[in-house]
Amino acid sequence: MGTRTVAVVLAGGVGARMGAGRPKQLVEVGGRPILAHAVGAFDAHPGVGEVVVVMAAGHLRAAAAIAAPFRKTAAVIEGGDTRTASTVAALRALDGRPDDTRVLFHDAARPFVDAPVIDRVLDALDAHDAVAVGVPSSDTIVVVEDGLIASMPPRETMSRFQTPQGFRLGTIRKAYELALADPELRATDDCGIVHRYLPDVPIRVVAGSERNLKVTQPLDAVVAEHLATGHPTTGHPTTGDIP
Repeated sequence: MGTRTVAVVLAGGVGARMGAGRPKQLVEVGGRPILAHAVGAFDAHPGVGEVVVVMAAGHLRAAAAIAAPFRKTAAVIEGGDTRTASTVAALRALDGRPDDTRVLFHDAARPFVDAPVIDRVLDALDAHDAVAVGVPSSDTIVVVEDGLIASMPPRETMSRFQTPQGFRLGTIRKAYELALADPELRATDDCGIVHRYLPDVPIRVVAGSERNLKVTQPLDAVVAEHLATGHPTTGHPTTGDIP
């Protein structure tokens, strides 16, 4: 690939819901920290040129020690109090890079992202400036207001978003410039920022994998340990694009 690709592994959270007494990214599954699994996936991918780790304040030394063995690690920087603030910190670290640079933002709490998912994001970036990863919802999703069902969107139109989310750097920069000028800014992911502040930019959705789970609750760590140690699971990866 002629265009430089940077993977940003966002490990800025402290994982309070895990109850582990330390950031969940430092918890081990399969004998390795969750952060090491996530960084390793991008380090091993031939389409990724470098990896930037964004870590929670007070834990940079631990993150740097985990990331150091991976040859593509370019920097370990301090994140913010929110996911949005951590993404902004990463964009500042990439200041001066060309607008056509490919940037992948990945939650460090997803240790099992695999090469096919990364491939699909990079392939989609050939034709799109913003790419999301999703898996079809197996549950019925309802909108609830005041404890009552307000609407029930057709399940076949619903997807659960995962990461990495991919962008041309110029696109995500512009979206955040507009977002940071909005005093009512509220967002949970980077595609949400593009969707809200650059509504004319199409966001391509490609297929994720059921293995690409996010470790958030204690039970997630149990599932992750089974995945890391090769125990059978009921989840199977999906392929292709999301309709």
